[in-house]
Amino acid sequence: MDSLETTNPEIAKAEPAKSGAVHVVDDDDRFRISLTRLLNAAGVRAVGYRNAEEFLQTAAAAEPGCLLLDISMPGPSGIELLDALASRDFPPPIIFVTACDDVPTSVHALKAGALDFITKPVDTTALLRSIDRALQVDVERRAAHTEKQDLLRRYEALTRGEKAVFAGVIRGTLNKQLAATLYTCERTIKNHRANLMVKMGARSIVDLVRMGKLLGLWSAAKEETKETSL
Repeated sequence: MDSLETTNPEIAKAEPAKSGAVHVVDDDDRFRISLTRLLNAAGVRAVGYRNAEEFLQTAAAAEPGCLLLDISMPGPSGIELLDALASRDFPPPIIFVTACDDVPTSVHALKAGALDFITKPVDTTALLRSIDRALQVDVERRAAHTEKQDLLRRYEALTRGEKAVFAGVIRGTLNKQLAATLYTCERTIKNHRANLMVKMGARSIVDLVRMGKLLGLWSAAKEETKETSL
């Protein structure tokens, strides 16, 4: 197979660790077809596209999976496609598979968000490891997004007082201090605290702080503390 090196004779029997499709975008017909066939034979669902425009015309970018992308192609380049996908809610993890092996290009690709940069001829054993990692990253990103959306719904259901106590807990503020700040009694703070734990589904204060970080409340709390101390 052109530009492919099968270093493992049992590669066709490999089992993918994660679900999701692998989208191969490469204008080299022989390489693209060979690679998609090899991946499908290895148990990895792979689909090929001749260029970036053909890929963008489908709904593939929003679906679970990852992208194997060439850099130099007619029309939008691989880097341009990477930049176009970066603004989406779920930019697929991208592995560049290309004959372009200069250091500045690879550094730029990785800084721009690419997960890996593999040069042709391709070691398919190493490529499958990289694909497995990319699919895992995609699963984790989607799970984190789903959890964040759920947490946002729960957070919006909190009362004003509960949100204020949530922010205080993240800052490590004591109940007595929160009571003074919010002009209420310590018993009310304790009630707010107990209620928000239930509403947020937090198992512990550590869990609640983790939720605050996912919601972006941690950064806001740190900035507020910094401004207060100035």
